[in-house]
Amino acid sequence: MIIGLDMMGGDFAPREAVKGIHLYFSETDSPATLLLTGDEAQINPLLQEFNIPADKVKVVHTTQVIDMHEHPTKALKEKQHSSIAVGFHLLATGKSEAFISAGNTGAMLVGAMYSIKAIEGVQRPTISTLIPKNNGKMGLILDVGINADCKPEHLNQFAILGSLYAEHVLGIHQPRVGLVNIGEEEGKGNILAQGTYPLLKENAAINFIGNVEGRDFFTDKADVMVCEGFTGNVILKMAESFYEMTQSKGIQHEHLDRFNFENYGGTPVLGVAKPVIIGHGISHAKAFSNMIRLAEKMIASDLLSTMKSSFEGKAQAQ
Repeated sequence: MIIGLDMMGGDFAPREAVKGIHLYFSETDSPATLLLTGDEAQINPLLQEFNIPADKVKVVHTTQVIDMHEHPTKALKEKQHSSIAVGFHLLATGKSEAFISAGNTGAMLVGAMYSIKAIEGVQRPTISTLIPKNNGKMGLILDVGINADCKPEHLNQFAILGSLYAEHVLGIHQPRVGLVNIGEEEGKGNILAQGTYPLLKENAAINFIGNVEGRDFFTDKADVMVCEGFTGNVILKMAESFYEMTQSKGIQHEHLDRFNFENYGGTPVLGVAKPVIIGHGISHAKAFSNMIRLAEKMIASDLLSTMKSSFEGKAQAQ
């Protein structure tokens, strides 16, 4: 198993990425081989400092970095020797089996869409976020930002992608799918929700349980909650603020501590042909380690093949 990792992405690169690699190797009996893209003059001394085994990593030297605030499409076109662009090239050509970065989110999304491309039949790839439930379980909300405006058909596909991810990576048997809405009754909501409900209800590929409201996010009513990216991003940022508030006030609680994004690493781009994982720009060692673990799970579960099979008929029907 070979996993690509952008060493120059994130506010604390490359040190925290190397620390994350060290943490990953220290906690894993059979680690993957890591293909590291970035400036070897910065990376190699850190690999030596943290005693990273030379036989388990390979540095692919790059001369450019895509900064956080650069225009994604322009940057990828003009900086083809950047750590992100080279990472996608290695993934697209089969040199690696997954690619991870905590760098420019827009560049990661553009790279995933145009270098790796969507699974045939998927109209729009999506990203999700994990939501800790009050009973210790995890829920999934998608989309959380890259599709601010959607059609009912998009949300219907998000439900399939989210269900497959919840089942094969999170280990949730027959995940329950809920439509984020302003009421429980069928027929509630705006035009998007009203148009999406019957599609989800008739979708034999998912276990649809109806509408879920804001008060249901942290309960065990649904495992996968579907909405357009505008609403999903508001939910995500609100959940993140809970954790930030508890930390600033010195509040320690087992449930609230589960809102720390470092525990989960990053989010995969669901619906593209190969595993691409996007991390938070402020990721530290724990987040990098968990992103590598997530990539391992996605590869080992053969999730992408399952997703491709699920959309084969839809691609032929289009």
